[in-house]
Amino acid sequence: MLTAHQRSKARSHRRAGWVTALAAVVLAVPALGTPARAATPGDPAIASSFDLKPGPDLRGTVAALEAALPRQAVQDLLDQGNRVAKTGASCAADPFGTGDNGAVLPPARKLCWDGGDAGTREWIPQGITGVSDAEESELWGNRKPLVAAWYDKKDSAVCADDPGTCPEKGVRLSFLDPETPVAGDPDGRRYRHVLLVEPYINSYGNASYRAVDVHAGGIAWYKNHLYVADTLAGLRVFDMRSVLDLNPDRNASVDDTTLNGLKSNVTDESRIGRQSNVYYGHTYRYVMPQVASYKFVAPQRNTSAATCEETGAPKASYISIDRSAPAPALILGEYCNSDTDRPEKGRVGALPIDDATGLLAQTGGTVAATSAFHLPRDLTQGAARYDGMYYFNRSNLHRSGSLRRATVTEGRLTDHGGNITNAVGPEDLYVERARSVPGGTPYLWSLTEHRMDGTADCTDAGSPCGRVIYAHRLSDVLARP
Repeated sequence: MLTAHQRSKARSHRRAGWVTALAAVVLAVPALGTPARAATPGDPAIASSFDLKPGPDLRGTVAALEAALPRQAVQDLLDQGNRVAKTGASCAADPFGTGDNGAVLPPARKLCWDGGDAGTREWIPQGITGVSDAEESELWGNRKPLVAAWYDKKDSAVCADDPGTCPEKGVRLSFLDPETPVAGDPDGRRYRHVLLVEPYINSYGNASYRAVDVHAGGIAWYKNHLYVADTLAGLRVFDMRSVLDLNPDRNASVDDTTLNGLKSNVTDESRIGRQSNVYYGHTYRYVMPQVASYKFVAPQRNTSAATCEETGAPKASYISIDRSAPAPALILGEYCNSDTDRPEKGRVGALPIDDATGLLAQTGGTVAATSAFHLPRDLTQGAARYDGMYYFNRSNLHRSGSLRRATVTEGRLTDHGGNITNAVGPEDLYVERARSVPGGTPYLWSLTEHRMDGTADCTDAGSPCGRVIYAHRLSDVLARP
C-alpha cells in the first residue's frame, strides 16, 4: 500500500505529465494565420492506412438475379456493340492541341466516342482498364478489350424543372475493342455500355438492384474481377461473368419474359431494379451487379472536398494493376487539390492480389498494403506502376494536363525527368504491357473527361477540350527528358 507521501508524489507526477502533454498539444497547433505543414512530398507514408477488410459477400443475391436474367459474355458485348467509336483520320477531337507550352506529347493512338457520348452533359468519363491487366496472355478469348467508366453527373439546368425525369443512374462501363474494325468502316470500332448496379433484397424478400452512386475515378480488371474505386469507402468488386441481359430478344418495344417468368423492360428511363415484378435498368440492356467490396480499416478523415488529410484512410480516387512486380499488385492513390489550410498532396499505395482468385490477398482477414508514399505533387488523377516506374496524370482544369514519372530511390518516391505536357482533362491510367507478343509495343492508355462545348473554358487553341481515349508509347514517354 502506498504511503501518503508516495500518493502525493504520484499525483504530482501525473499533474506534471498532464501539463507536459497539454503543452505538446498546444505547441502542435499552428498559430493563427500560420500555414499548416504538409508531409514531405515523396516520403514513405503509413502503409497500414491503405489496409482493407472485405465487406459483405453479395454473391447469393447475385445468384438469385442470375436465376431471373440471362448472362452475357464480354465477347458478346463487343460483337453486339450498338455505338461506334472512330479512330485514325475519322477521330477529329483533339484535347492535346499544341499544349500550353507548345511542347505537348501527341498520342500514338486515339479513339473518339460517338457524337452522343462525346457531347453528353449527363455522363463524365473517368476510369480505364483493359485485358492486359486482366490476363497474362493479354487476350479475352480472341479479343483485346478496353473498359472505360463514366459517372452520372446531372445537369442542374436540365433537371431543375422536373427532377423526376433525371434519376441518378450511378456508373456505366463502356466495352470497346480498339483492334477490331467495323465491317466496311476501317476507322470504326464498336462499343457497348453496361450499367453497374448494387444488388439487395427488397422489402418483399426478392432480389433487386439499385444504382451504384460512386465517382468511379479509377477501375482495374484482374482475372474475372473488376475493381471500382469508391472514394471514401474503399473498393467495389464486380464479376465479368455476371453481365445480365434485360433484352435478349433485342426488341426493346416488347417486354421480355425473364428466366423466372416475370418481365424485363428497357424503355422506362425512370426505373431500376425489380419493381412490380418487372426488371428495369434505366433503359440499359445490360446490368452488372456488385459481388463484393473492401472497406478501409483506418478511420476516414477526408471529406468529399478536394483537399486531403495526412493520416487516416486515403481517398480511393484512382486504381490500376501492376503485373510487372514479382507479385501482382493493385495501385491505389488519391486526388488532392492542396491549399494553405490543407497542404497535403496525396498518397499512393500498393495492395497485394491473390493470383489464384483475382481477389485481393488477405492475411488474417485483412488486406495489408505492401507500400505507401506521399505523392511528389498534387492534382493527380491517375497512377500506374510498371517495371518500377510510376506514371502520374495531373489535371489543370481546362488547361493542358501533365504526365509525370517517379521512381523509388533510397526509400523515397522521387521525380524521374521533367514535366510532359499532355491532354486537357487527363484521367485514370492503364498499361498495355505487350509482353505476350514478340516485339509488341507497350502503351500507356488514358482518357479525357471534358466535352468540347464551345464555352469560354474550352476555346483555347493551344489546349482545347474534347473526349477521347488515347495511348502513348511507353518508349516515347521514357525518352522525354
